[in-house]
Amino acid sequence: MSVTAEPAERLREVVSDLGLLVVGFSGGADSSLLAYVATSVLGNRRTTCVTAVSPSLHPDELTDCRELAAAWGLSWRPVETFELERVDYVRNGKDRCYHCKTELMDALEPIAETAGARVALGVNLDDLDDHRPGQRAAAERGAVFPLVSAGLTKKNVREVSRLLGLRTADKPAAACLASRIPYGTPVSVGVLHQVAQAESALRRLGFPAVRVRHYGTLARIEVPIAHLGRLLVRREEVVKAVRGAGYSYVTVDFEGLRSGNLNTAPGA
Repeated sequence: MSVTAEPAERLREVVSDLGLLVVGFSGGADSSLLAYVATSVLGNRRTTCVTAVSPSLHPDELTDCRELAAAWGLSWRPVETFELERVDYVRNGKDRCYHCKTELMDALEPIAETAGARVALGVNLDDLDDHRPGQRAAAERGAVFPLVSAGLTKKNVREVSRLLGLRTADKPAAACLASRIPYGTPVSVGVLHQVAQAESALRRLGFPAVRVRHYGTLARIEVPIAHLGRLLVRREEVVKAVRGAGYSYVTVDFEGLRSGNLNTAPGA
């Protein structure tokens, strides 16, 4: 058995032992691998893949979830969530993700209870070292993390996905849109839509891995360092695209794309 095949087999064993699952499916590399393997091992009658739909989810990600579900034969359904009705979520403190995951569990638990299943989320081993209060909220509600139980790191997730031929193996990370808003700045539908519009425009320009951090009328663009040169070459198009989303000022972060970097920003 190859090094790559070993974590894949461990994940299959963990999933098999869990029985019936409701998988929180966001379309990212982690949840996609979990959804695919769970369906492969348990079948789509014992695996339900659910995508939480709200203004916090980038519209491109919902489209991708729908396409992946069709391509992989997943038993899939979208479900609406209402985190923006939670005062503590809108307030956008450092515990914002806790309230988001609480809302997610409120949506997934009834589905799981009806099916006699457990809620499973695509958390990997490396995620445990980051500031992720949402994981605590999910664990408190009884969710299971099969990737963690199987000992899969971020690197393992991509390696196993590649081994299985999943196109999500190299998909850029796509956290919820609220992660683009600095702590303390209230989350609103308008701001989330603005960020999504700016990022979609930049993706159409050929920047699939991109974050637009929201600072009122100023947007701070993050792309991988290897793409910074191309971003500057297309400066006029980039500025036009971001201003088209309603921003007055467009800046570039020369430290490059870093997931979760608002967790380490001054004052965070």
